[in-house]
Amino acid sequence: MASHYAGSLEETQALDAYIKLVRATEAVTTRIHRHLNTVDLTISQFGVLEALYFLGPLCQSALAAKILRSGGNMTLVIDNLEKTGLVRRERDSKDRRYITVSLTDEGKKLIAEIFPVHVKAVMAEMSALSPNEQQLLEHLCRKLGKSDCP
Repeated sequence: MASHYAGSLEETQALDAYIKLVRATEAVTTRIHRHLNTVDLTISQFGVLEALYFLGPLCQSALAAKILRSGGNMTLVIDNLEKTGLVRRERDSKDRRYITVSLTDEGKKLIAEIFPVHVKAVMAEMSALSPNEQQLLEHLCRKLGKSDCP
């Protein structure tokens, strides 16, 4: 759906591009993460497991930054993962405010099993674009993401 805003050509073009970007992102994200329903994980929980699997133990604030979530949301996500035995928290003995989150053996096993399914889902979604179009999309997203507009 295009914007119904009756502004200048530049305004409507920017709004239309933004709407299409958001709709495409939501649609692709929903389709890629369908497999998480089979293991009863949210997208945020999967993001935490993935980050810990590839980066190793991290503090909660670093995890929040990695998966683009707020500190409060990250606490809830980690609480739920801890309840299911997929992660554990450890307080630093010298600074009790510093909490490191790491995968349990069960968490490692789960992410190792579901990550290949995730990769296949991403590849299937991205196959709508040619390799050159995928590179162009990467470039444009990086440019847009790093833009420092007022």
